[in-house]
Amino acid sequence: MKKTYITTMPNHIGAFLKASECFASLGINITRVSYNKAIDSHTLFIDVEGKEDKLKEADRKLTEIGYLQQSTNDKNITLLEFRLSDVPGSVTEILRLIEKHHLNISYMSSQENGSDYQYFKMGLFVDDENELKEFIKKAEGLCRVKVIEYNHSATVYDNSIFYNSFVSGIMQTLGISDSDRNALLVNSNMVMQTLDERGLSPYKTFESISRFAELLSACRGQAFSPRISNHKITDNTELTLIEPPCGSNTIILKSFDKYLFIDSGYALYHDEMAALFKRLIPGFENMEKTIFVTHADVDHCGLLPVFDKVIASVKTQKCLEAEYNGEDGFREKNYLHKPYVSICKILTSYKPVSPDVIEGLWDAGDELREPLTQAGFFDFGEMHFEVYEGKGGHLQGETVLIDYAHHVAFTGDIFINTHGLTKEQAEYNQYAPVLMTSVDTDPALCALERKTIFQRLGTGNWQIFGSHGYKKEYVVNEII
Repeated sequence: MKKTYITTMPNHIGAFLKASECFASLGINITRVSYNKAIDSHTLFIDVEGKEDKLKEADRKLTEIGYLQQSTNDKNITLLEFRLSDVPGSVTEILRLIEKHHLNISYMSSQENGSDYQYFKMGLFVDDENELKEFIKKAEGLCRVKVIEYNHSATVYDNSIFYNSFVSGIMQTLGISDSDRNALLVNSNMVMQTLDERGLSPYKTFESISRFAELLSACRGQAFSPRISNHKITDNTELTLIEPPCGSNTIILKSFDKYLFIDSGYALYHDEMAALFKRLIPGFENMEKTIFVTHADVDHCGLLPVFDKVIASVKTQKCLEAEYNGEDGFREKNYLHKPYVSICKILTSYKPVSPDVIEGLWDAGDELREPLTQAGFFDFGEMHFEVYEGKGGHLQGETVLIDYAHHVAFTGDIFINTHGLTKEQAEYNQYAPVLMTSVDTDPALCALERKTIFQRLGTGNWQIFGSHGYKKEYVVNEII
């Protein structure tokens, strides 16, 4: 049995030794350790593996010696800036007021700037909001006071509670329940550790996660404003392209009176997308809903539980079934990608779809020799698609649909029109490559798959729809 301990250790020689001896005495193996004093001087992450009864005994022993972290959900750091006259003793009255209100200082910074004033920054450890408000009210009688947003990418104002402050901020931003706190904390630490070992500043990691969460939250409710465009294929067939700021596109393909959805975006936007579907499709609530999913990434599969039938490759079907059974999907089997994907699932309220509604139609086999292998055919209304399975450059099970008669291709994430991204999409798309090291399982292979798609297109004017960004119009001239 595996388990992650988030321990709070005293900052002195032999602290980790004591914990290590505890695990060794119980026959528990330590599989990962993460500690960075520059980030948090007390928090140590320890991954272990052992028998269930021994882990329970370890819980008891670590609690006895005070190593298991206590909840600090109600505590935070507030950074204040005081505009003080640049004269001796100007800060004294502020310090006396801080002492009177029993506030702890976690950070201080001040430097003369050639003016008659100094801007004195202080981080205050606060567990009573009313006490803080009263303090600020009195401090404003002494000087001008400004509350500054706590910025994790800059200096750490209190390095003994950084992780809790960081996670609390994200949870508040997206309304995440306390039950997900430890998982969010552990996976954030794992991303940091992986990228720190690759030379990326830890603070850049935490800044990226925070900004990613902010972007997800910023486009909810009335602020949800995807770019929507309509594209004609024939007199009887057209499609609607929905491009949310965050997550994959959703395509609604209509042929005669039938509808097929392609990919579904994040679960976080369930209500917003459901309202949009109802507006775009008369009788949406009562119709049989079918969706084709290009591959099993969380930003493509968030709304799958809304649909009555999910069509996919056999490999994608197996991945979705594994997730439903509580096992790792393809992306999470990659140790570089697993922490980010776990964070993404928490932040977007992802729930796996029931295997009962998934239909795996194509399987090109386990030993794919070509970048793209024809796996079968798929008909929908007037459309006749050749189905190609990629070798796994982006993700195992990835599928491309090409209609040669109507010059339409759906390419998933193997090809996306990066030049056709909105400003919001471009900003969102910059964080996953940082936090995962690459959005592709094998970037070189994915580049080859991308090239192969264009090589397979026949003569004519093509409409190419990737899963992010606007469509690409592409012309293949006849070679004489």
